[in-house]
Amino acid sequence: MTFEEIKNDEQKYMMHTYGRFQTAIVSGKGATAVGVSGEKYIDFTSGIGVNCLGYCDDGWVKAVTLQAAAVQHISNLYYSPLQTEVSKKLCELTGMDKVFLCNSGAEANECAIKIARKYSFDKYGQGRQKILTLVNSFHGRTVTTLAATGQDVFHNYFFPFTEGFDYVTANDVSDLESKFTDDVCAVFIELVQGEGGVMPLSQEFVDAAAGLCTEKDVLLMIDEVQTGVSRTGTVYCYEQYGIQPDVITSAKGLGGGVPIGACICNAKLSDVMTAGTHGTTFGGNPIACAAAKEVLSRVTTKEFLEEVNKKGEYIRKKLSSMPDVREVRGKGLMIGIVTEKDDAKEVAAKCVENGLLILTAKNLLRLLPPLNISYEEIDEGLSVLEKVMSD
Repeated sequence: MTFEEIKNDEQKYMMHTYGRFQTAIVSGKGATAVGVSGEKYIDFTSGIGVNCLGYCDDGWVKAVTLQAAAVQHISNLYYSPLQTEVSKKLCELTGMDKVFLCNSGAEANECAIKIARKYSFDKYGQGRQKILTLVNSFHGRTVTTLAATGQDVFHNYFFPFTEGFDYVTANDVSDLESKFTDDVCAVFIELVQGEGGVMPLSQEFVDAAAGLCTEKDVLLMIDEVQTGVSRTGTVYCYEQYGIQPDVITSAKGLGGGVPIGACICNAKLSDVMTAGTHGTTFGGNPIACAAAKEVLSRVTTKEFLEEVNKKGEYIRKKLSSMPDVREVRGKGLMIGIVTEKDDAKEVAAKCVENGLLILTAKNLLRLLPPLNISYEEIDEGLSVLEKVMSD
């Protein structure tokens, strides 16, 4: 099929829920994607932070292929050795106690919300169910995770939204303190706001949130869907802030390209969710767990993390000298670029025309390249970006 034929069929048969760039991707290797007509692109998106080992990594492909040939799905009515291996690894990496495996970041966040409210209900009874999230946060697209998302643009059409959320201005300690009322059961935050504009939280704000949570027996829950699995230069971003959350949510890069999410909790919460209080048909299926096992065995080593940080610094240094760049921010290989001309969407579209896939968030460019991207691929992609931004 030609690109135009694919585009016409998409318009005819699919709901128009996405604003798509003008290309159709059919294959890839490493950080290089291939379009339907054979055109090549350096990919600085990794499927919005999902393909952490790039396209069709040999070890990842082998793990998934072998598992698909053994058993693809068994449901959660039976024990699964791969589920327990992945859960054990996540607990060892985080110092946490229990894991619930699901299919996405939104599902992991739903589980976290349920844990927070049930923990509070079990211990304190009704009336203590409010969860504080941040203005400009993003936690998913279900009705409840949209309600948790602190962006007015998402709070429309699908009324009534789930109640019980309030929104704190990021890095404003006084606003946090004022909203820490007696009916709060949890604080749920991204340490770097991804969809909200690649905005890292300040140490002062995170320390204040952690302190208030400890003082008032309120859960500190960290949404690591985008920042986790070594994306920001540590296995999970919370490590860089010197805190220990009660709950962590993880997804995106965890499966390296197949759907899997995880809600990870500490020992205090290990018995909150009991049989029948939560569940999923597909969550933690053997193929997804085989992929996650391969990912976690590789991206969490000291050597790998050092390379993520080196590559992040390398990219930020190169970006800082480019035309039309006003600010570069982020951590590890989660990078935001504020442009002088406020033209991120136009730049992203032109990059596709010139052989580079890149993301936007709010009014800035966003880079989430594969964690194992080569320096050659980095340089090739940056040369396209510099050319586009110079025009």
